[in-house]
Amino acid sequence: MNKLLVVDDDPRIRNLIRLRMQSEYEVIDTGSPELALGLALEHKPAAILLDLMMPEFSGFELCQSLHSLRYTSGIPIFVVTGESGNRFRDQCSQLGASGYFEKPIDFTKLKQTLEDTLRNKTPQRNESLRIKIQVPLRLTGKDTHGVSFEEATTTEDVSVDGFLCVCMSPITPDTEVGVYLTVPQEHFIGRARVARRDSSGKTWQKFDFQFCEKMNEWVLG
Repeated sequence: MNKLLVVDDDPRIRNLIRLRMQSEYEVIDTGSPELALGLALEHKPAAILLDLMMPEFSGFELCQSLHSLRYTSGIPIFVVTGESGNRFRDQCSQLGASGYFEKPIDFTKLKQTLEDTLRNKTPQRNESLRIKIQVPLRLTGKDTHGVSFEEATTTEDVSVDGFLCVCMSPITPDTEVGVYLTVPQEHFIGRARVARRDSSGKTWQKFDFQFCEKMNEWVLG
C-alpha cells in the first residue's frame, strides 16, 4: 500500500484525511512542519499533502525545501489550503507543488488526482545517488583502544550504501559501528564500517562509513 504524508497543524483536518484516505493509503501525519522532512526521508511517501498556513515554518518554505532536495524532489506535493480562489496557486506551482486543493477538500477529486499522478510517475533510479544532507545519527562501538563509545553526530552527505560524518572518537579504517537514525524517533539502522578517513591530522576527523549490514530502511533505500 502506498504511503501518504499529511502535514497540517489542525488535528481535525489530519483525522479527516486519515479517515477518508486510509482505505487506499497508509497515512502518516504530523502537525509539525519541522518533522516533515525527517518523516519524508524515513517513510518515502508516494505523495505529500501539505497545508500552507502553519505557525513558525510555512508550507511555502517546506514545499520549496522538499522540492529542492534531490531525494524528495520526486515526491508529488499537493497543497491543501483554506485560502480561497487562486491567490497562491501560481506561487505553489513555482515552488514545485503538483496540485492545489481548497478546503473543504473534494476527496473524490483528490483521490482521482493522486491515482492519475502516481500511475504516470516515472520511477527514479538512485543506486549511485549521493546527496549533501544533514541526517542526525547516533553511533556506537569501540575505539582504537577497545573502549566503548557512544556519539551523536550529523551526516554531511549520504548515499544508498553509506554516509560521511564527523566522529570525535579515535577510530581507524575498518572500525565497525552501530548506526541509529534519531529522527523522528530513534531506531537502529544497522552496522557500518569505516571505509575512508578524511581530515587526517586534525583534532576532529571526517569518516566515510559504508554499511555492512542494514536492518531497517536507510534514508536512500
